[in-house]
Amino acid sequence: MDLQLRHLRALVAVADTGTFTDAGAELGVSQAAVSRAVAALEEALGVPVLERTTRRVALTATGTQVLAGARRILDEITHLRRLTESRRGELRIGYAWAALGKHTRRLQRAWATGHPGTPLVFVHTNTPTAGLSDGTADVAVIRRPLDDPRFATALIGAETRCAAVATDNPLARRRTLHLRDLARYPVAVDARTGTTTLDLWHPGPEPAEIRTTHGVDEWLTLIAAGQAVGVTSEATANQNPRPGVAYRTLRQAARIDVRLAWWRDDPPAGLDDLVRLSRAAYASGLP
Repeated sequence: MDLQLRHLRALVAVADTGTFTDAGAELGVSQAAVSRAVAALEEALGVPVLERTTRRVALTATGTQVLAGARRILDEITHLRRLTESRRGELRIGYAWAALGKHTRRLQRAWATGHPGTPLVFVHTNTPTAGLSDGTADVAVIRRPLDDPRFATALIGAETRCAAVATDNPLARRRTLHLRDLARYPVAVDARTGTTTLDLWHPGPEPAEIRTTHGVDEWLTLIAAGQAVGVTSEATANQNPRPGVAYRTLRQAARIDVRLAWWRDDPPAGLDDLVRLSRAAYASGLP
């Protein structure tokens, strides 16, 4: 079986982006190259992993299982490479949406005082582990459950939830909102890295419609156009202002736990100090 890493990367890219064209753009190759790589994977495995129609691409049942295995293999390859590469002289903090919100600058200043020779660099990457599993980051800011034994986590704080609505939406005239106020609108949700699930509305009525998005920029664009509303962390409101989008505090909505995560078998230098300073930044409540 001639199975190659590029075949696995192609499958993951198609699953993440939804199209062969977008997968090619993400991988830096042509759409045809991605199609050939997926076809080679299917030939090597002897089973189809994708269902292709003129309108959509979807994983087969077997493809879903193969995708999970492909992610694990690629993550482990990256981790092995990271274990053997030289340190870059900086500590990279990955985040999917909004770093630490208003606490980001406070942490950067405190870290620079105690570690002048090691810059603290925040890296945006829209993956479930915020760049941790693929080696983009040494430590990740996590706002979703991370049930993966390869990673250790530490709770550093909690954030309130905000609603995001178009500035010309009548809801924008109010200072605070309730989840039930949003239920009659389409709600934009990034199921891969966002913090919004239908459980938030339980036991009340669920939103009329869910609009799937793939990252904070697409999410904001949809909301600014009045095509959906959103629910997010206060950190998103702080770090992602957008013309046409108004953020309003949500009443009686569960707060979001914020954690730092790292490879359990390879904690970065200065981790204990990073956790301590991050907790202090949240405890202070100041930017």
